[in-house]
Order: sequence, then C-alpha cells, then structure tokens
Amino acid sequence: MKNLITTLLLAFTITLSAQQIDYNTDDGYIAEGYDVTEYFNNKAIEGKSNYVATHDNVKFKFASQANLEKFKSNPGKFTPKYGGYCSYALATKADKVDIDPETFEINDGKLYLFYNSWGTNTHKKWKAEGAAKLKPKADANWEKIKTKK
Repeated sequence: MKNLITTLLLAFTITLSAQQIDYNTDDGYIAEGYDVTEYFNNKAIEGKSNYVATHDNVKFKFASQANLEKFKSNPGKFTPKYGGYCSYALATKADKVDIDPETFEINDGKLYLFYNSWGTNTHKKWKAEGAAKLKPKADANWEKIKTKK
C-alpha cells in the first residue's frame, strides 16, 4: 500500500511539473483548421471536420483520410513551429501573435506561419530581413514563452 501511494504521488508530481506548450488554436484547431500536411505541397487547404487527429492535446484537421494518416505517421514533421503563432512576431517582439493560415513557408523541412492582415504581411518582412537571422531569435524567444498563456 505504501508503494502504491508513493507511486501515485510521484505520478501526480510529474504530471504537475510537465510543461504544456501553448498552441495557437483559433477555431479550436492548430493553423485555424487548415491541413498542415498540405502546406508541404505548397498549398493552404482547409481541413474537414470528419478528418481530425489530436496530437499533444491539440486538434488538427485534414482534407483527406490519406493526409490524416500521413500526419499520424510523423506528427512532429507537420506540427508548425512556435506552436502555430506568427514566426516573425516571435523573432522580433517575443510575442504570440495570431496568423493568417494562408501565409506560410516551409524552410528546412519545418512549417512557419505568419500574420497577414491590415496591410501587414509579416512573411514578406521575414523574407526581407532574412530567415537565417530571424530563426535563432524566434527559437530563443519561443523557449522563454512557449508555456505561458
């Protein structure tokens, strides 16, 4: 009995100390419900509610069963950088900013999403200022704020 209580207490402590990443889940889904596998085909396509998967406690929508299966085989490959927040805002302001799911980039096999509204296209700024310069800043900032809500 003592071992059981110790085991349960340890499991509870580990659960409490586990850090949860703060994902951008507008409309209840990552990438506002767009199919993250299609970005790798250079397409922004909305997913359908009958093709849904959950990874790391976050819901993802897909355009087809084949895309859902592709995601399930390697979810880390398709999960957007920085929890699906705007990559440029992470690099320049250390801020979690919503995205336009149709403004994206695949770079070094990773999906980067960007804000694009009210005349501000941060993807254009990202390219103009240089992804090679901005990615290390975004990576460092993300490590500091990824679990804060």
